[in-house]
Amino acid sequence: MLKKISSIPFAGTPEQEAELKQVIAKHIDDPGAVMPVLQEAQDIYGYLPIEVQTMIAEGLNVPLEEVYGVSTFYSQFALSPKGKYNISVCMGTACYVKGSGEVLEKLSQELGIGAEECTLDGQFSLTACRCIGACGLAPVITINDDVYGRLTADMIPDILAKYKD
Repeated sequence: MLKKISSIPFAGTPEQEAELKQVIAKHIDDPGAVMPVLQEAQDIYGYLPIEVQTMIAEGLNVPLEEVYGVSTFYSQFALSPKGKYNISVCMGTACYVKGSGEVLEKLSQELGIGAEECTLDGQFSLTACRCIGACGLAPVITINDDVYGRLTADMIPDILAKYKD
């Protein structure tokens, strides 16, 4: 699955940048430093926008393409911020066969965002994931730690209403 780059403007703070520079300095001489620096950078910023990837590439003196390649290859890394309520739609076989595609489409329509995006107000983010592990409840979504199963697309507006501020 191709990761999308965030359409939300980067808003890093000087404190975050200073913390990232400390992380880079700590790993500067480590072989294979890109992965641990990306992990710590994501802890600092919550995601890995291109501005952060550029700082890492320059700080470690490695090509930006290498940093970008690692950040897009591994599913643990996010290129867009997560909302206050992160919605994951299971797209595993059982869920997909039972209609998770329609559920994802309805969520996208209701929120005005696609998979791997965040609403401009930062309230909701939407992720399509491979398997949640609740195949008996297919199709399934999670909203943070809440699990919803045996869904149909027409149930989505009522579920989202519980989370709207």
